[in-house]
Amino acid sequence: MEITKDTRLADLIAQYPWLKGEMAKVNEKFKMLNSPIGKMMMGKATIAEMSKKSGMEAEVIIGKIKELIVKHQ
Repeated sequence: MEITKDTRLADLIAQYPWLKGEMAKVNEKFKMLNSPIGKMMMGKATIAEMSKKSGMEAEVIIGKIKELIVKHQ
């Protein structure tokens, strides 16, 4: 799966279900994905939106997600 700033988090989680629990390793703010509000936001959120919310560059988020995927394989 190609990951870009327009990739939706829900699509990533569908492809890599274990990633939801690992997102806090990317940024502490992503812990909220395990909350009821986080579950609602997950369906709409893109990497670009996650970048705005977290204060991290989209490219950094993408790189860290790719690292987690490689480590998990």
